[in-house]
Amino acid sequence: MAGVVVEFVQHSATQIVLHAHARAAQARCPHCSRASGRVHGRYVRRLADAAIGGRAVVVELLVRRFRCLNGACTAVTFAEQIEGLTTPHARKTPLLRSVLLSIACTLAGRPGARFANLLGIRVAKDTLLHLLRTMPDRRASPVRVLGVDDFALRKGDWYATILVDLETRRPIDVLPGREAEPLAAWLAGHPEVEIICRDRAGAYAEGARTGAPQAMQVADGWHLWRNLAEAVEKTVGSHHTCIRSAFATRPTTELDTARVRRPPFDPPDRTSDCLGRPRRLVARTRDRYAAVQQRLAEGKSLTAIGRELRLDHSTVRRFARATSIDELLVKAVNRQSILDEYKSYLHQRWNEGCHDIPRLHREVRELGFPGDVQTVRRYLRWSKESGLPVSPRPAPRPRRVVRWIMTDPDRLTAGDALELKEIRATCPHLDVAARHVRDFATMLHDRRGDLLSDWMDRVLADDLPALHSLVTGLRRDQDAVTAGLSSSWSSGQVEGQVTRIKLIKRQGYGRASLDLLRKRILLDL
Repeated sequence: MAGVVVEFVQHSATQIVLHAHARAAQARCPHCSRASGRVHGRYVRRLADAAIGGRAVVVELLVRRFRCLNGACTAVTFAEQIEGLTTPHARKTPLLRSVLLSIACTLAGRPGARFANLLGIRVAKDTLLHLLRTMPDRRASPVRVLGVDDFALRKGDWYATILVDLETRRPIDVLPGREAEPLAAWLAGHPEVEIICRDRAGAYAEGARTGAPQAMQVADGWHLWRNLAEAVEKTVGSHHTCIRSAFATRPTTELDTARVRRPPFDPPDRTSDCLGRPRRLVARTRDRYAAVQQRLAEGKSLTAIGRELRLDHSTVRRFARATSIDELLVKAVNRQSILDEYKSYLHQRWNEGCHDIPRLHREVRELGFPGDVQTVRRYLRWSKESGLPVSPRPAPRPRRVVRWIMTDPDRLTAGDALELKEIRATCPHLDVAARHVRDFATMLHDRRGDLLSDWMDRVLADDLPALHSLVTGLRRDQDAVTAGLSSSWSSGQVEGQVTRIKLIKRQGYGRASLDLLRKRILLDL
């Protein structure tokens, strides 16, 4: 406060009051800029300032009102303003305003008000939100490389689109919805955009073609890899019976044969319960699959099928898109059980002659089993008239097999690599799928988008329906996919901004409207 003379200071346990007046003898009219020293009157302004030592600071400033000496000026009188301390009609100093804006950008309403109170600044949450809303947007510079992605305001119901300048790594705008029209309208006002990085959403592709036909579209490599992983997961699910059969067959020694009597039927394979009856979930899945496929053959729409069977639209769509019942059952029959990691011990103890189930339950409890005795009793009930295999070999979960296929072979452990090799030797379809994954990984790593057409032709030559669907989608967006496999640009920065948006949403407890959320996204950096 170089232009202010402090007359005296009053202070208490919670507040400091500074009494001051302006140092200058005259002031300039804000309308005509003419200096005047003719005082018309005086009054006192109370300005809140930044806190000191946790105590609120108030500046009681004696302000003079001058008469303008320019007869042609529209103003008759004007109040003096002190640079860095006062602004017209403001009750806070610029310093305090900047502090509150920083708090509002970082914490928004109630959390910001609580934090400011800890600093000795008493402010209402609505005041912080008002300050944030009145803050002007940053002036955007021309954008050459644009990143586009969506984020959920309310998952499954309400979305928005974030635009990021990938060269400066800053968000530049937030658009309502995730449709093509808002993006096309924004791009039409920014003809300088040369490259657009996006996921493979059709709406963004259409919006980019309409609003920026001059720009090159780049499909993000991570999203391409994710699409491939989803297709591989469907392939593994439809061929998981081969995996289960490969892990179920195990050569037995003569000692195993002597100690173990063959059971009347195989141990529960997760499609049946402990008594050999079909599990309720499996039976329901089979019935629903048959009902949906029958109605699809009759020409009914997914909406009509869902209404008739009283199923959600997404459920009907999943049953309609499944290539076989095994693809649907793979999740139902491979749910993890809390007993899975203790079954080997139970089999060993049972074949050693210990058929006391409460005792077996106590033993596995000591090993960390969290379940009750009924869980152990239900699992061992069927084996009272027969023996148990000496060393059951559970098949790996489908997602674990997918992870093995999608991982660089040099980074697999020796055990995982051996089991994957066994699976590929057992199932030719999964062996072919693994080869296609390795070829795609080479394209992605070496940026050889020119090999995409040959790769798609090789995939179509094999009996892999899930990968065929992937290729069909890639062909519709082939130029962007080829650019994504060849270019160094990606949507990594956009995904990072989406992660930051999730944090901002949680800080606001999900109550912020889009205009306030947009301000915090663009200003909180």
